[in-house]
Amino acid sequence: MASQLDQQCIDTLRFLAVDMVQKADSGHPGLPLGAAPMAYVLWDRYLKHHPGNPHWADRDRFVLSAGHGSALLYALLFMTGYGLTLDDIRQFRQWGSKTPGHPERGHTPGVEVTTGPLGQGFANAVGMAIAEAQLAARYNREPYKIIDHYTYVLASDGDLMEGVASEAASLAGHLKLGKLICFYDDNNVTLAGSTAVTFSEHRIERFQAYGWHTATVEDGNDLAAIDTALSQARLEVARPSLIRVRTHIGFGSPAQDSYKAHGSPLGEESVRKTKEKLGWPVEPAFLVPNDVLMHMRKATARGEDWETQWMQRLQDYQSHYPELFQELDTRLRGALPPGWDADVPVFEPDQKGLATRESSGKVMNALAPKLPALMGGSADLDPSTKTALSASGDFRPPRTGETDAHDPAEEHGDYTGRNIHFGVREHAMGSIVNGLAAHGGFIPYGATFLVFSDYMRPPIRLAALMGLQVVHVFTHDSIALGEDGPTHQPVEHLASLRAIPNAIVIRPADANETAVAWKVAVETRDRPVLLALSRQKLPTLDRQRYASAEGLRQGAYVLADAPGGKPALILIASGSEVPLIVQAAERLREEGIAVRCVSMPSHELFEALPQSERDKVLPPSVGARLAVEMAATQGWERYVGAQGAMLGIDRFGASAPGETVVREYGFTVDRVCTAARALLGHRRETAQMR
Repeated sequence: MASQLDQQCIDTLRFLAVDMVQKADSGHPGLPLGAAPMAYVLWDRYLKHHPGNPHWADRDRFVLSAGHGSALLYALLFMTGYGLTLDDIRQFRQWGSKTPGHPERGHTPGVEVTTGPLGQGFANAVGMAIAEAQLAARYNREPYKIIDHYTYVLASDGDLMEGVASEAASLAGHLKLGKLICFYDDNNVTLAGSTAVTFSEHRIERFQAYGWHTATVEDGNDLAAIDTALSQARLEVARPSLIRVRTHIGFGSPAQDSYKAHGSPLGEESVRKTKEKLGWPVEPAFLVPNDVLMHMRKATARGEDWETQWMQRLQDYQSHYPELFQELDTRLRGALPPGWDADVPVFEPDQKGLATRESSGKVMNALAPKLPALMGGSADLDPSTKTALSASGDFRPPRTGETDAHDPAEEHGDYTGRNIHFGVREHAMGSIVNGLAAHGGFIPYGATFLVFSDYMRPPIRLAALMGLQVVHVFTHDSIALGEDGPTHQPVEHLASLRAIPNAIVIRPADANETAVAWKVAVETRDRPVLLALSRQKLPTLDRQRYASAEGLRQGAYVLADAPGGKPALILIASGSEVPLIVQAAERLREEGIAVRCVSMPSHELFEALPQSERDKVLPPSVGARLAVEMAATQGWERYVGAQGAMLGIDRFGASAPGETVVREYGFTVDRVCTAARALLGHRRETAQMR
């Protein structure tokens, strides 16, 4: 039964949220009014956290996947002592406030991930649960449970409708992530109307089919029932749990059970009526009774005790397992171990060469033994993306002892493995690796074909928005993949990914550029890095003859220069087209044309250079510039300028052998030379006209 103090705490959370939305004249009051009781039970009775140190490594993670209910989260963070003030609460959704419209990681203390696009937070939570399971399996030693925490998520009907949540839930059930617990706020309402209009499936049965433990709380205000369901879920060690809590959106308001309570302020009169109905003082707004605040602020003292006990265990653990401690400490601090890149191969010149997907796989497997934080997998494409870590094991659930014909032994292993088999679930993969990164202790990666980055754009964008270190390995990066045709041949994808702020796209030209690209990806802590790699073999350039591949670090560099460093023409390319401009340059030099070849693997790294450094690579005085890339031309105009040109593709590909497609689309030495001569002739004609 709820005590009077419990009820006061719940109503304080409710009306802080309602007042936030009303003052801002913007927001979502319905979820906080209905979901406050379940949030209170979790945060007051179960959630292991330390408001004084929001980054404590062994804290439970709480994800508000239904990010539109952010006012409830901000009320919880304020009430439990995360450093938010009542002024911050009053500034909800205002310029420069710590309480933005949807929760933003890195912006508000205690917010684990940026949520709002529905389903993303749910899938992030699956990644966090994978992170906890892997770290616990690798580092815990009896009697020291150094990693031992839960991941909780609060999801809405909209979250469960989104396909990404279905993908992630399916994988979570398969992996038996027993320390993942989801509260499903089942209020029968979405933004535009009743769920009866769009959502009639049996959600509980669906999650049971995924392999989840499920429970239903029929009354969202029944604290004892919520407590019991949560307690039982925590005992389910071999299944993730979904707790369906039947609530009333906009509880107590005139708009209760209506979609009108979802995304609009209640209005002053309705706020008054709601407070009166629930027995809350109409004035003042943002009321926080002292006894309520004192009760909920006890979370700080509890958290301090938890962390102190953990630090003592960690100290004892260090004395008994110093090597494991050092490795774990390095990972949790986000540091790189000494010599992490010592075994990265240097590839010898080879005209036949390697596909950059192959050289990437070799580099990954050279990194893995010295970089235990490296973990990830592909969307059922390891043989094609070359991203399996050969000696690192598979992340698989341990066998529970039962024998099941549908549960063969090869599906089992343990959680120490670092290869995640995502299955054909690109969208969930992108969101899950975000969860791994947000949890901490990992350099996570995902892999698929470049064309399927379309499935992953939402989590890539969110990784960039959150500043997460995530590596995406995208192979089969051009029409040169051949016979699979236009459905599998990326055209617009490089331009699309380059348009995402705070993401780095790298398209290396050969094996040694690929090795440097991986070093950059490992060293880049504050944003995602996207590698675009070839299916076809590319010559490994002789770096005694051409500039060092370390030039990749600056995004674009002079690969081979004209005599005296005074070019009449600059050829620019990325990836597989770099060998093409190198061959064309040799022919043009035979004709007496002074040519500079520039490898430009990353626009973003190049743009990060001072203008003076960029001008050294692309001198403003040289207007004759030809860029060559088997992709959409959009974006290249900034580098070729008004007098330059771009040899690219602004139509879809075709089905034929890769060499045939490349030739028919005009990516030949002859065409590059013809375009270059035309540029120089155009410049001369223009000069004569002036």
